[in-house]
Amino acid sequence: MKQKDVHSKNNTFCAKVKGYVDLLRPFTLIPPFFVSLFIMIASLIYNNELGVNPSWWVTAVQASFTLTLLNAASNILNQAADVEADIISKPYRPIPRGVVKPNEAHTIAYLLYLLVLFRALTINIRFGTIVALIMFFTITYSLPPRVKRFLFLNQIWVAIPRGALGILASWSVFGYAFQREPLTIAVMASLFLVGGTTTKDIVDSAADRKTGTYTLINTYGTKKAAYISLPFLILPFLSIPVFALNNLLARYLLPLTVFAIPSFLVFYLMVRGSRTRKLENVHAWAVMYLEYLFFAICFAALVILGETGYTHLLF
Repeated sequence: MKQKDVHSKNNTFCAKVKGYVDLLRPFTLIPPFFVSLFIMIASLIYNNELGVNPSWWVTAVQASFTLTLLNAASNILNQAADVEADIISKPYRPIPRGVVKPNEAHTIAYLLYLLVLFRALTINIRFGTIVALIMFFTITYSLPPRVKRFLFLNQIWVAIPRGALGILASWSVFGYAFQREPLTIAVMASLFLVGGTTTKDIVDSAADRKTGTYTLINTYGTKKAAYISLPFLILPFLSIPVFALNNLLARYLLPLTVFAIPSFLVFYLMVRGSRTRKLENVHAWAVMYLEYLFFAICFAALVILGETGYTHLLF
């Protein structure tokens, strides 16, 4: 075999491997891993399991990795099902470039889903059940009935697994989903993401319209969509004092109210509609994404401080 042919095959193989890695969207997987881990630690302390379970960190890392793989499976399935739209709005992705075939992506996604479900159920039934629910939402979002096509319902379908179920899955590793603090915060997170999800549809507006997907952006325009989203962005945070002062939420979570401020920034950036050069989405999406990550981390940190008696550091 000629050296040129060997070099060509090596390049093809490397391009294929890189394409598979790009399908995972690896940089979007790292932050959720640590967020899940922090919430699990908060749940551990909230439920007084720290001294009872000496190998807790092994379980927590494995459960966080399981949720990360679930996120990866969802990323891959979404790209495999959205080839037509990605050719228009994201032609640099591996499938539109022809590096990875759609059927290959489907196969990888299904294998990851099976692996995730098996591992989640072996951690505990509570965790496995919530993971199965997340799988249901992510699969039906991309595949028939393809909820992604339906106006407003598509935003709810993203907000529930990424918000409420994501938090409750992490919490359920050592605790219970129906405990007051995690359940209330989880519902607030989903309400916030109902509004926040609008930001991701700005750059996909034309592609969504051409492929029969109806969003607030391509139905009402960016400005009107921003105003529709605004109550979902701010009211969850503004309701925290009401819940806390009526003993429906621990008072050490009151500082989370401050997240109403960056929510106004998300709204402002949505109206402007400016796009970043380094990211594949708009500034509003980047701020919304970071806000949600910090909200979840701060929730976990406040639970840890509050339950260990360090609330005097907060008030």
